[in-house]
Amino acid sequence: MTQLINDKDLNFLLYDVFKLEALTKLERYQEHDKNTFDSILDTAKGIATDYFAPHNAKADQHEPSFDGKQVKTIAEVKTAWQQFAEAGLLCAQHDYEHGGMQLPTLLNMACNAYFMSANPSTVAYSFLTAAAANLIQAFASPEQKQLFLPHMLSGRFAGTMAMTEPNVGSSLGDLTTKAIPLADGTYNIKGQKMFISGGDQDITENIIHLVLARIQDAPQGVKGISLFIVPKFKTNPDGSIGESNDVQLAGLLHKMGYRGTTSTVLSFGENDACLGYLIGEAGHGLKYMFKMMNEARVGVGLGAAMIGYRGYLESLNYAKNRPQGRLAHEKSPDSKPVNIIEHSDVKRMLLAQKAYVEGSLALCLFAARLIDEHQAAHDEDSALLLDLITPVVKSFPSAYGPKANDLAIQVLGGAGYTRDYPVEQCYRDNRLNPIHEGTYGIQSLDLLGRKLWQHNGKGLSLLMQRIQHTLSEIQNPKLVALAESFQQHLATVQKTTQVLGQALHQGQINEALANSGLYLDMMGKTMIAWLCLDMAQQAQLKFGNSDQKEDQDFLAGKFQAAQYFIRWELPEIEHQAKLLMNFDDSCRNMQADWF
Repeated sequence: MTQLINDKDLNFLLYDVFKLEALTKLERYQEHDKNTFDSILDTAKGIATDYFAPHNAKADQHEPSFDGKQVKTIAEVKTAWQQFAEAGLLCAQHDYEHGGMQLPTLLNMACNAYFMSANPSTVAYSFLTAAAANLIQAFASPEQKQLFLPHMLSGRFAGTMAMTEPNVGSSLGDLTTKAIPLADGTYNIKGQKMFISGGDQDITENIIHLVLARIQDAPQGVKGISLFIVPKFKTNPDGSIGESNDVQLAGLLHKMGYRGTTSTVLSFGENDACLGYLIGEAGHGLKYMFKMMNEARVGVGLGAAMIGYRGYLESLNYAKNRPQGRLAHEKSPDSKPVNIIEHSDVKRMLLAQKAYVEGSLALCLFAARLIDEHQAAHDEDSALLLDLITPVVKSFPSAYGPKANDLAIQVLGGAGYTRDYPVEQCYRDNRLNPIHEGTYGIQSLDLLGRKLWQHNGKGLSLLMQRIQHTLSEIQNPKLVALAESFQQHLATVQKTTQVLGQALHQGQINEALANSGLYLDMMGKTMIAWLCLDMAQQAQLKFGNSDQKEDQDFLAGKFQAAQYFIRWELPEIEHQAKLLMNFDDSCRNMQADWF
């Protein structure tokens, strides 16, 4: 097994690019310093390495089973869960008074990166529980918090989000799960949910489902949706477990990858005895759930980045140690074969992976930094910018992480296609990420159809300000040339945005949104190119005067990744812009009967 992350790269991103130490000036984080941050990172790395990574392949090969009565997972999953919970990582961002560590989101996400690289399917139980607990903390009543939160944060209970239904999919406004009011203020929940990750397992004493349902006689559409806490087992006021809450596992789904996480079909209220607790106000369920959904979307982006990152490191290690072939100019059959990393096309595949995964990790950490700026520094502009870029944070890593894994398989050649190496599992695990928590198409419609224009386009203006600030600081001649090229493509993005905005304003909705996926990709490439430039600039400031070979190699790698992405990948947006601004109808006007 190669390393989970390039530690030098992660520390560089945290301390030099995103200024983690500066967050200690905020009141919420003032009791922390670099020593505590490093200690927490080391703890996360150690647990991920010792308790999560070793059974990643085993959990894939021995996926959870259901005998009609009970789900069974391999023993290592529960051990990993306990280690994660006992280290305080389930409640890492919560207040001290609730047993938390008040960690910055930026640091917490860096810790999570180790786990996503080590074993994404096992840590999914932990991440879902932490996100569910965050939602309950934000919107539930004091009584609900007291009843459920301590046990979720300690690891006794797990949590899920239960939205999707078999015949509804992502169209949540059409959901049919019902909530029938009872005399004591609780509700009888009745319906079925599908694709519920972690919906059943043998790891914890109880599972707290956050269920979207429509209260009896509520209007159709999203305005009639409410959110409910629905435990698997009824919970007594003292925290002890009571009788079954009529939540039945209808079956497990068998997935291409991510096999260690149960994917379930759940039936609520088959015996008319499923108790649900309304969170907040009736009819506001989707608004509340968006907190968990947006957190999950950033988490999906991080997962895609890190599965791609793991594959990159595996293929890099293989390429450095696999002798095969000779350089093109070498004609003698007696000459010694070179390691395949010396071949230019292998370098291309590794360089593409490097740009995709390091750029994607930077994108996710940037989002985490914005969360800290909003929540701890009360900066509303950061919230607007985060809202704008969330579709990009979810989608770019989800699209290019699997591409990185595909290239990793190719670097290994025939060996990469076998289960003797982890890269094929990385690809299978990562292929889920463009699908769940909103498909690529859904994210593109959200960005182009809604997010860009909120608050009179202020989010986009804030993003452009940050980009221009980076460009204004660049002085290295090599980077100046790349920045000039980047600015030319940035002008194309701005022009395309203006044309599409005018079309939407004039009512050409179908025409403007028909190719929204191209716009999402264009925005993703723009942000990754910007971050590659910023990383190269910060690496120049950090290591430009160093006489250590390791530092100089790191700096050169950042320069080369920025050069590759801006020269090879970013120019693709010019073709995308033509299709978008010409409102190309190749896809929109295709008829079902023509296929």
